Amino acid sequence: MKKILITILTLAMGANMYAGDFVIKRGVNVSHWLSQTNIRGQERAKYVTEEDFKQIKENGFDHVRLPIDEEQFWTEDGKQEKKAFKLLDNTIKWSIKNNLKVIVDLHTLRSHHFNIPDRRTLWEEEGAQKDFINFWRQLSAKLNKYPNDMVAYEMMNEAVADDPEDWNKLINWAISEVRQLEPERTIIMGSVNWQQAETFPHLKVPAGDNNIILSFHTYTPLPFTHWKAGWTGWARYEGPVNYPGDLIPVDDLSGYDQEAVTAMKDFIGTYSKETFVNEFRPAIDKARELGLPLYCGEFGCFPTTDMRMRQQWYKDIMEVCNDNGIAWCHWNWKNDFPMVDEETLKPIDELMNILIPEK
Repeated sequence: MKKILITILTLAMGANMYAGDFVIKRGVNVSHWLSQTNIRGQERAKYVTEEDFKQIKENGFDHVRLPIDEEQFWTEDGKQEKKAFKLLDNTIKWSIKNNLKVIVDLHTLRSHHFNIPDRRTLWEEEGAQKDFINFWRQLSAKLNKYPNDMVAYEMMNEAVADDPEDWNKLINWAISEVRQLEPERTIIMGSVNWQQAETFPHLKVPAGDNNIILSFHTYTPLPFTHWKAGWTGWARYEGPVNYPGDLIPVDDLSGYDQEAVTAMKDFIGTYSKETFVNEFRPAIDKARELGLPLYCGEFGCFPTTDMRMRQQWYKDIMEVCNDNGIAWCHWNWKNDFPMVDEETLKPIDELMNILIPEK
């Protein structure tokens, strides 16, 4: 009888580790297509095609995260951009055809951009918050025809707010609105300030909602994963970066661009697999406390980094995720943090074989 009871409890606990029927393990972001790009028209239609999703599946992924932006899907006066919605529809159909699940991620708003401090008026403008809710009502009306086990929603990417309560109020409002329309749809929910694991203690999750996956992102340490990336404060730094071990040789920085060195000061230190064990802990604890699945929705290295160091970085992330049952989604498929050649879609085997070793 005791063994039977233990088995029942184990099965019950296992069932709670899934968000409804939407079960994912390893994915890739299909980014800079319907988000964070200026391409439009025929160029946009050709940049990502059904062949991408066929190759994503053949390389061993089970889902895609699809970032979309307000400015691509709605005009400034709130009218729908039909061509963008058609591409979104095509993407989901291509994915389902290839047995790939899809997370539709509202990535940036005109009133909120995770990387542009001047574009965060969302927290002060009631009209912008109502627009955000309305966007999700419209998306739900478009997407509710798709099965709950194949399509999930991520309400907003990497919210950045001075007060965590501003995000808690907005995300819970958005979830409650979607729940009225789609009670069983899985929702991806991240914490405030770039979805860092360390902010998870501030996150307020709707009580009793088992159709939620908690999500965090990591690019630690940024001067390594974003070495020479043009949009960073250390873009002009030409010196070495290291992983694992000491990030930069702090005893020999006098000959480098000092503005760039200053931008890296907060990140100077020693990094290893143990860094990620500690970094992910608040998110792991929150997920276990609530009995919800956990998801690393973004991680990746800019291709300027040394390949051997990059490989070790990926190995360490994979080990920590696997040890803790964390699903993941690499940033990204092609473009700035690629897993494949942009033109040929040939995989970068040095990295792909670490993410999906059995391929």
